[in-house]
Amino acid sequence: MARDEDIFEKAVSENAKEPVFRLYGWKPACVSLGRNQKDDFLDKNFLEQNCIDAVKRLTGGRALFHDKEITYSFVCPCDYFPGAESVVESYKAISNILICTFKRLGIELSIGGGSVHTKNNYCMLVSTGADLTCNGKKLIGSAQYRAKGYILQHGSVLYDYDSKLLENIFGAPVDTSCITSIKEILPEMSMEEFGTLFQDTVRDVLLNI
Repeated sequence: MARDEDIFEKAVSENAKEPVFRLYGWKPACVSLGRNQKDDFLDKNFLEQNCIDAVKRLTGGRALFHDKEITYSFVCPCDYFPGAESVVESYKAISNILICTFKRLGIELSIGGGSVHTKNNYCMLVSTGADLTCNGKKLIGSAQYRAKGYILQHGSVLYDYDSKLLENIFGAPVDTSCITSIKEILPEMSMEEFGTLFQDTVRDVLLNI
């Protein structure tokens, strides 16, 4: 995520006109906290005992657990998409890139609805217009940071999850009925296969915008 910030700052300093889309995974596993989120809900002893890092990210929103998932980042000028000066419209534009990508992979996504209020600090349990769902269940959570006329958007694509581990990390029950994963949708596809397909397909979609 520090590299995402570097890409963002470079785009600002060079007045870049083209976007940068990046995909990556995590090793070791890590909890990332939203820009303004406190970490007092985390069991730091549990994280240390299980070799799980914790970082603060530039974008907002609630905490994410980066383990069996793929993170994307998208950096672009605020005026890259028509109407993208609006936060809502920019979320929609970037979401449409993902919707087109996943449609080619045989997965139909929809933009999430209104906010679902919950005390749980886990981002995937909160559905907003910035998120993407499959069959009504959240698959991708996203958050933005804006400064100096540029956007940095982060998102987490859930490949698989361990509900018990999530409960230990976030210190609260995790209702898995409102989330889904690539493994549930495409059970025969490995994370490595999915990552390669995702990378190749989104590159093709971006080149044809």
